[in-house]
Amino acid sequence: MPPMETLQDWLAHCERLHPAAIEMGLERVGAVAGRMGLRFSCPVITVAGTNGKGSTCAMLEAIALQAGWRTGAYTSPHLVRFEERCRLGGEAAQAERLVPHFARVEAARQGTSLTYFEFTTLAILGLMAESDLDVAILEVGLGGRLDAVNVIDPDCAVITSIDLDHQAWLGDDRESIGREKAGILRAGRPAVVSDPVPPRSVIDRATELGADLWLLGRDFNFSGDKLQWGWAGRGRRYPGLAYPALRGANQLINASGVLAALAALRERLPVTAQAVRNGLAMVELPGRFQIVPGQPVLVLDVAHNPHSVAALAANLDAMGFYPTTHAVFGAMADKDLDPMLGKMLPLVDRWYFTDLPTPRAERAVQLHSRWQALNTRRDAAARTHDSPPAALAAAMAAADPADRILVFGSFFTVGGVLEAGLPRLQAQHLRT
Repeated sequence: MPPMETLQDWLAHCERLHPAAIEMGLERVGAVAGRMGLRFSCPVITVAGTNGKGSTCAMLEAIALQAGWRTGAYTSPHLVRFEERCRLGGEAAQAERLVPHFARVEAARQGTSLTYFEFTTLAILGLMAESDLDVAILEVGLGGRLDAVNVIDPDCAVITSIDLDHQAWLGDDRESIGREKAGILRAGRPAVVSDPVPPRSVIDRATELGADLWLLGRDFNFSGDKLQWGWAGRGRRYPGLAYPALRGANQLINASGVLAALAALRERLPVTAQAVRNGLAMVELPGRFQIVPGQPVLVLDVAHNPHSVAALAANLDAMGFYPTTHAVFGAMADKDLDPMLGKMLPLVDRWYFTDLPTPRAERAVQLHSRWQALNTRRDAAARTHDSPPAALAAAMAAADPADRILVFGSFFTVGGVLEAGLPRLQAQHLRT
């Protein structure tokens, strides 16, 4: 093996190790974690779900930071830089701090085959476990039961909204997918479910395990008006809260799950009402209905399945009138693309389909063909481009100042324009 001196060296090594991007199962990754002696001495909150995981992790982190706790957060994928996947004390981990933990995984691997995700997950968990944290927040990558993150036993599990996605690995209906998500639950420990209508399989699994189940509408709830909202749960109330800084109607559901998780852990991780208020007011998460100021207005959203695209459409509707909406769109080929396009057809006037730098992606020409088959609007138009920056440049050139430009779909789509887009896009990403 050639010398591995930088993070990029190690990431290139991880990409060469396994022939598949995804291989479900914990036997291999669990064996390596065992040889690493991977353990956390602080409370661990693990978050699974189809949509809302990233927002939930960001709000948990923001509130815990405001309460004075030293936080570690693992989320994936990243938008621009790999280091975004690991945040310590609210800041992205430095590459040089990660490098020794990649070497540690390699030493413990002993020839075991690991995917890119499994190897990098173990390295990040290794760094977090040795960082003197007060709380670790872990986002599941895919599913739950067989995801590499699940080698760590959570002290509290959170399951966000569940819908159809990754059916090839998780199943073709919400019950099957819910069963996989419920794999992160542990006996006797809090299990917070923020999906308003959870699959029966989640409730059954929690009951079977004897988990401490917190259900939205039974164990905690929220209400609000145009100015403020309130939350109430077991033995705790937060009235008169300002709306979370993360935009979108679905964020109150995510925030409610966050407050339930913190209430469930209040003896080990107490937070004040002021920390809750400040954390929700200050939370930031790039690429989740992120509105970049300027003319024309820019909206960035990593909505990449029918459920999240439906939420995006509702949020766009609530923004008010724009003469023309331009959309840069690129997505993975294994997604349910027709419903995603269909949901956005009434809202988007000009489409800019883009290729993405991964073999998993649908080609722009294929996206264009799908759009042509679905489109019934004579006033709509579409073009294809070889990269997200090229597509954004074309949209910017065509848009009037009063128009709206939407960039959505894969993390590669949003990340591509953040990495190489307009200066104001890059400045916004640096701030968040």
